[in-house]
Amino acid sequence: MTKLATVVLAGGLLAGCTVGPDYKRPPVTAPDQFRSQVSQADAASLADQAWWKIFQDETLEALINEAIHNSYDVRLAAWRVEEARARAGIAHSEYLPQVQLDASVSRQRQSEAFVPGSEATNLVDVNLGFSWEIDLWGRIRRLNESARAQYLATEEARRGVLLSLVADVATSYFRLRELDLQLDIAKRSAGAFQETYDLFGHRLEAGTGSALETSSAEASLASTMANIHDLERQIEAQENQLDLLLGRNPAPIARGAALEQQFLPPEVPAGLPSDLLLRRPDLREAEQDLVAANANVGIAVANYYPRIQLTGAFGGVATEVSDLFGSGKSWSIGGSLLGPVIQGKRLQKEHRVAVAQWEQSKVQFERSVTTAFVEVSTALNAYQKLAEVEAQHARSLAADREAVRLSNARYTAGLSDYLEVLQALQQQLAAETSQAQTRFSRLASLVELYKALGGGWKLSDSEWTSTAQNEPQTR
Repeated sequence: MTKLATVVLAGGLLAGCTVGPDYKRPPVTAPDQFRSQVSQADAASLADQAWWKIFQDETLEALINEAIHNSYDVRLAAWRVEEARARAGIAHSEYLPQVQLDASVSRQRQSEAFVPGSEATNLVDVNLGFSWEIDLWGRIRRLNESARAQYLATEEARRGVLLSLVADVATSYFRLRELDLQLDIAKRSAGAFQETYDLFGHRLEAGTGSALETSSAEASLASTMANIHDLERQIEAQENQLDLLLGRNPAPIARGAALEQQFLPPEVPAGLPSDLLLRRPDLREAEQDLVAANANVGIAVANYYPRIQLTGAFGGVATEVSDLFGSGKSWSIGGSLLGPVIQGKRLQKEHRVAVAQWEQSKVQFERSVTTAFVEVSTALNAYQKLAEVEAQHARSLAADREAVRLSNARYTAGLSDYLEVLQALQQQLAAETSQAQTRFSRLASLVELYKALGGGWKLSDSEWTSTAQNEPQTR
């Protein structure tokens, strides 16, 4: 027993030895500032703000809150976290002794040929056994390191799902409001074309109108009515898509502020590029995958070394239950060493697999970081340039409206036919539609930039769902 205790003590002292490489983040070269960043980079970032301060529409906020509570993607992500947490618990159980209970009751009688006069007897057998692996080389510690990293990766993936969901709901809502605006423009144009067609139709019946003008007015009216029906189709499809994000059956979607009244901040601070590693959940997830892959290399290295295991048993065998732990008791304790001798290079190949998986995770991490820089720079440039595009569209729309006014005046004065007026009205309709599309693109680029920067990264889990409902609104 003294020698055994010495072995256990020595194993405990050596338990601090962990084979395999310790994790170090691969070097990442971050630019000094994002491309298209106007001002000098500083620590402030749009991502520091809560999503309800970016999207200042109460109806949209209510839809996002509903989605966060009911979305299928959020619920799936939450259960993936639970699965990973349970798997981490399984790995942690390897630290503790494994205890099993084995009990049996039987009744037997030996053959008269061997034991004359034998009688049937009862036999009770109870054994309590345990086994415990001494983590001499850190195999179990690497298992726990890998399982914990995988759990943290799923947690980061869940937060990534929340951010993506907020972005998807906001973009879908803005798209819906764009279609609403286009439908309003089309209906107003259809009303004007209807009046013109009715007027020309009456004149033609009276013999004072032109068949060419009447046909042109009818063509413009029919084209606009077709556009109205198509927009109504797109609106219902967009509502259904939003319903899916909200986790509900198809139904009408509530509306809030009009598209042109949606909040657009004049400046969007991007923050330091190096901080993206802290803010974006997908980058934190990729790094945890890298940590797990590194730990798996350590597990493969530890498999080269022998495993030391303590085993023991305590129990009893007796014909009466009262004698189990009296005259019938028994116990044993011992140790075993299991080490690889000839494995046909299996362990070597397993180690090569783990190293290859680590290298793949490393490349994926580096690609994710570069992709993040690209997404932020692209969204920044889009947000800035689309503001200029919208300004030029506004200028074009003002000119088209003036052209409609002038063409009407020329027609009234008898200086031109009505085809000139129809042409000017069609140009105005196209300009109003382009203006609506550009406003949506600006809002969509704001959403994309907020997502690319890792928006809401400071929010706790409870704040994602509760603070928005209690926060005073600023308009």
